[in-house]
This record gives sequence, C-alpha cells and structure tokens, in this order.
Amino acid sequence: MHRSIATVSLSGTLRQKLEAVADAGFDGIELFEADFINFKGTAAELGRIAGDLGLSIDLYQPLRDFEGMPEAQFRRSLERAERKFDLMQAMGAPTMLCCSNTSPLSINDPSLAAAQLHELAERAARRNLRVGFEALAWGRHTWLYGQAWEIVKQANHPHLGLILDSFHTLSLKDDPAGIAAIPGDKIFFLQMADAPLLSMDVLQWARHHRSFPGQGDFDVVGFFEQVLRAGYTGPLSLEIFNDIFRETPNRRTAVDAMRSLLYLESETRQRLAKPAVAQQVTLFDPPPVPALSGLSFIEFAADEASAATLATLVKQLGFRRIGRHRSKAVTLYRQGEINLIVNAQPDSFARERFEAHGTSVCALGVRCGDPLAAVGRATAMRSQRHDSPVGPNELRVPAIVAPGGNLIHFVPEALGANGLYEADFILEDQGAGANDAGLQRIDHVALGLALDQLDTWVLFTRAVLGLEPGESLELADPFGLIRSRGVANAERSLRLVLNVSLSQRTRTARTLSVTGGGAVHHIALSCSDIFETAAKLRANGTRFVPISDNYYDDLATRIDVEPALLSRMRDAGVLFDRSPAGDYLHIYTESFEGGLFFEVAQRVGDYDAYGALNAPARMASQAQD
Repeated sequence: MHRSIATVSLSGTLRQKLEAVADAGFDGIELFEADFINFKGTAAELGRIAGDLGLSIDLYQPLRDFEGMPEAQFRRSLERAERKFDLMQAMGAPTMLCCSNTSPLSINDPSLAAAQLHELAERAARRNLRVGFEALAWGRHTWLYGQAWEIVKQANHPHLGLILDSFHTLSLKDDPAGIAAIPGDKIFFLQMADAPLLSMDVLQWARHHRSFPGQGDFDVVGFFEQVLRAGYTGPLSLEIFNDIFRETPNRRTAVDAMRSLLYLESETRQRLAKPAVAQQVTLFDPPPVPALSGLSFIEFAADEASAATLATLVKQLGFRRIGRHRSKAVTLYRQGEINLIVNAQPDSFARERFEAHGTSVCALGVRCGDPLAAVGRATAMRSQRHDSPVGPNELRVPAIVAPGGNLIHFVPEALGANGLYEADFILEDQGAGANDAGLQRIDHVALGLALDQLDTWVLFTRAVLGLEPGESLELADPFGLIRSRGVANAERSLRLVLNVSLSQRTRTARTLSVTGGGAVHHIALSCSDIFETAAKLRANGTRFVPISDNYYDDLATRIDVEPALLSRMRDAGVLFDRSPAGDYLHIYTESFEGGLFFEVAQRVGDYDAYGALNAPARMASQAQD
C-alpha cells in the first residue's frame, strides 16, 4: 500500500518532519495547515523538498466549518477554499480534507450541506483537485461516517468523496461494518489512529491521547478490514494527536509509525484470508509471529568490581557458578531452569552500552522455535539486527536491538535446556549447590521506561514478539504515580511488565537508565513453596524489603485469608493477592547497585497477574528505608 502520515503526528520543524518520515520509509504525507503556515518557504518550494525526499503530499488539511452555513458565511468560506486550492496546486497536493462543521452558526440541514459541498467540489474540479468530507466525532450535526456518506451521496459529485478516520468511528463505538457497503472509489482517503480506552470528553481524548495502531485498545484491524472490503485502494495514513509524541524525537516516532502500519497490514491480511476476499491492494506479509517459550537467560553488564558484588548477591539467592565463557570474561550462574550471565568483558557491546550506568541487565535470551525467522520478522518490522563476535566453535545466536538498547537473543529451542551453554562455556559442576533455595524459573521481568517509551514498547512487543498487552494500571509510589502494563504470550511462558513513572521523584524515575528507557529494574523468580524458599534465602544472607504490620491487618479485612496463612505471611514478610483464578504470594529483595532488585513469587492455581496491588507496600517500604 501507499503509506502516509500526517505532519501533526511528529515533533520538529516541517523540514525535520519530512526527513524523518522519508528515512522511515513512508511514501507520502498529510500536510497539516499549521505546519505550512509556519514554514519559511513557498508552497512550490515545499513540493520540491518533499519530491526530493521521495515523498508525495497526499492530503492538505483541514478546511473547517464549511458545510451547512448561512449564505454570507458560505461565500466567504468558498473564497477561503480557493486560496487553499492555490497552495495545493503549487505544492502538488491532490486532495483537501473538509471536516464536518462544529460552528454554532451551522444549520442542521443535510440537503443544504450537500449542496454547499457540491459547489466546493465543482470549484475543486476546475483545478483537477478533489475534496474529502470527514465526520468529526464532535461534529455539531454530522458525527458518524454514515451521516457523512449520506451527504456525499446526495451531493453526487465525482470530485467529492468520503474520508474515514478510525478514531472518529471507534471512539463513539459506532459499528464500522457498514463501511464495507460504501463504494471503494468514493472513499478518497483513510486515516488510522488507535487510543487507550478512556472515560473523557471525546474532543480532549482525540487531541491528546491518540496512538499508533497496536499501541491502544481499539479494534483498528477490524476497522481497516471493512475499508478494504469496500474496495478501497488509496493511501493508508496515520493522523495522531498525542502530547508525548510532540516531545519525542521525531525519527524514533517515525519508526514506530511505520512499524504500526506494517503490523496493521499484516494482521488485517490474516483476517482477509478467512474467509478469502479479493484483495485489490498488496498488504505487508512478514515472517510469522515467532513461537517463544520463555526466557533462557538474563545477561548483566558489569565491570570487574561490580561483577564481584553481583556474584555475592546471586550466590545468596542460591545460584551456583557453573561455567566460564570460552573466550570472554563472562560467567554463568544457574539455579533450577534459571541462567544468569555476568558479562565483564571490557570490549563487549554490553559493557560499551551499559557500564557507565552501574550493574545493568543488557540482554535477554528468549527460547524460540525458529530464531532466523524471528529475526527476519523483527527486521521487517523495523528493528535492528545485532551480530555479536563469536570465537571458535561457539554458537552464533541471532539477536536484535530492543528499544532503549537492550539486546534480545533468540535461543534455538532445538538446543534443549543447556545446549547453548555447553557450546559457549567451560562448564563446572552443574549439580545443585548447598545454598540452593528452590528457585525454579523466571516468572517475569519488569522494565522501567521513560514516559515516551511505553507506547514504543507496547508496539514492539506486540508487532515483533507477538505478545499481547494486559490491563493498564496506575500504582501509588509515595512520590507519584507509576503506570504499569504487563505483556505476555498466549501460553504465559514469557512475561514482561512495562512500568513508567508519571513523576520525576518516584523510585522508578530515579533508577531509570540514562540510555533512554528499557532498563530492567526487577526480576521475578518462581518457586513452589515461598515460605521454604524465603527461609533458605534468609539463611544464605539475602535481605528482603520489610513490610509493615499494618499491611497484614488491612489484608485480613480485604481478603478472606486463613489465620494460619496470614500469620505465616506476616512472620516471613510475604505479600498476597487473590483473583478468581488463584492466589499469588511474593516477596521482594532489597535493591543493590543501580536500584535493581529481585522478586520471589509463587503462583497458586491459574493466577495470571503480577500482584500489582502490593507494589505500593513495597515502594513505601523502600522509601522509608
């Protein structure tokens, strides 16, 4: 498809926006009028700049408060439109967006609106231009696409068509199924936007909280499917009003934007194949979503001194050193199915990227059925491939760079549980150590993100890794709010938790990596008996975050917990959550260098969350310490 984006969706000057859009691989732009008004150049010069960058100017917008107006105002609006037509011809923009009227002067008369739009289209036709009519969700008399389509039909002019915007339809919970019955050649332009589900005025929602497809909660795939079933073959464009995007570096936003369209096309392509429908456009067809089955390893970057400190900590957690890398200063620790790698190699990517920020998680190893296909999908979805240097007889594990700079390695499932480590490490005694505490596997990894990285990570995990986001929660830190959202695969064998701070004073904000986000700030490890495991960890020297007695007094009033269990939790400092599907018992270690800490967790039954309601107890205790 021809892929486009509205200039209002990015930060920067108009020239900078065009360069970012072109670099991300777009074919064209929607020119938002305010961007041109403040541009130091003529319309013709803008057209040449866009052309030199390989971009077409697909749409000029908006023409506001036009249809259904009293005669005097209508005549003035026609003159206003003529001046816009002059600019469009000079820059090479073929279509104007006319949005439905919001003026208190407008008249609720569809026949008058149709007649006035017919006159506008007639003037556009004299210049071989087109006009697209769009229903704004807050339009005074026309707010549904069906109403706009009836007016366009009544106007009956070949140079007048419909412009569809997913936000205006889905925010009102209007059914997009009727779009499929509209002739495709009368849909002049398609704008896509996602959004989180919010209870607020639709105008404020639209102007501040739109997001790229795949970042929000709307069924944008279903909407796009209906447009294609109508026979639409025009541009696929993004129009995003978002306060955070207006602050974010525009090249990163442009990459996210392109990834969102590729994800939208690929998901819609699958729907159109069931049942089969004649596609008049070519939709993006990437390698399939990778089959991921959990985390194989977590790798830390550390200098020599930090590596020694970390070694002491993981030994207290019951891990045993079982191997040394064949060619690098890299050490492997194991307990149960958990593999922790400490990378102290001075010239490695990990050290270069992360050593200035203390001990940090620099890479995650994910077990994967087809690693090469996984990397192929990732690069097709605009992620960067990473190739680490390997020594003789060592395995090359395909990897990509995640947002913020972390690496994600795709470890071949065919290697089995230990095949990678047998190849790359000189292994020592692999038996259980005397300090083994019963930790079994990695339950989840939590990342602290900069505020402008949350949507990026939601889209990345969805489009590249095939994970699905859960509910978005807001948690109370003593110094602000933390927004938290889990993402996981269908089997729940791979779980990540994405956290952003809405304040600069919270612990999450203070411990964020200055690399721009994506810093792992806590690692949750599972066990089968949390009381036994916690006792062994304490005996090993592990220190846990103390929990107030008031927490347990309150817990007994909220949840029907057996007194004996409540007493054990109070004595051990274990926190508790319950859902209809099961229970969650967990405890947090004290933080070490860089603010990183561990969580020990036991899931009972089919509990599927992360104990988020207990996070304030942990954060308050950490603040008091």
